[in-house]
Amino acid sequence: MVPPPPSPSPSRPPRHRAFDDLVAEGASVPTDGWDFSWFEGRATEARPSWGYARSMARRLVRASAVLEVQTGGGEVLDFALGAAGSRRSPLVVATEGWAPNVAKATRLLAPRGVPVVAMPDDAPLPFADGAFDLVVSRHPVQPHWGEVARVLAPGGTYFAQHVGPASVFELIEYFLGPLPQESRRQRHPELERSDAEAAGLEVVDLRAERLRMEFFDIGAVVHFLRKVVWMVPGFTVDAYRDRLRDLHERIEADGPFVAHSARHLFDVRKTV
Repeated sequence: MVPPPPSPSPSRPPRHRAFDDLVAEGASVPTDGWDFSWFEGRATEARPSWGYARSMARRLVRASAVLEVQTGGGEVLDFALGAAGSRRSPLVVATEGWAPNVAKATRLLAPRGVPVVAMPDDAPLPFADGAFDLVVSRHPVQPHWGEVARVLAPGGTYFAQHVGPASVFELIEYFLGPLPQESRRQRHPELERSDAEAAGLEVVDLRAERLRMEFFDIGAVVHFLRKVVWMVPGFTVDAYRDRLRDLHERIEADGPFVAHSARHLFDVRKTV
């Protein structure tokens, strides 16, 4: 699962810290789960206008059986369940494919009575046809529309926030160089709409936004690329030390490095 972004914060880190100190700090922070609180004051990203987690909470009240696909560390589902309170769905199940996140999500969600099923992200969902009236997911690696359609009951809903095309490409291309045009089309919401409809689902609502991100020090960049490992595949400090040093000097001289994330919201229904 692709992680939620660093939250905006009015604070800023001290300027002119040594490059080696910042890099060492960013390289030492644990990367399990999708808790991004470490970035407070060091990186920001605007939030989508639709408020996904709170919108999910409202849907948990109306549903009878819920599946969250690729829950990460369980943080978003835990928040939504807390917001829904005692009115939440009586049956909630989550899946996750990365072992450190499975352990973290299990610890977080077990007190809420939510089992976490460990399974590869690209495997068929281990649930019966029509088992859920609500399937949710925040930043899935790739939506498996056929499986979503299969486990949804007739009239059920898939409600999810996806990562959009060319997300954070300013940072990715800083390290990898210009990417081919077809890379910029991947995850395009209209392509995903077509795939959803081909699976027999009806797209009730589809919204997309690009959101400003800022990195205030090179330690935040290092931790981000270690945590979101698919951004720059094979990233290590040693492999990219020269580029990191150049970026550190650029941030120190010119201010925060600016990138833009892409997010889109799907509200999809399985027709009766």
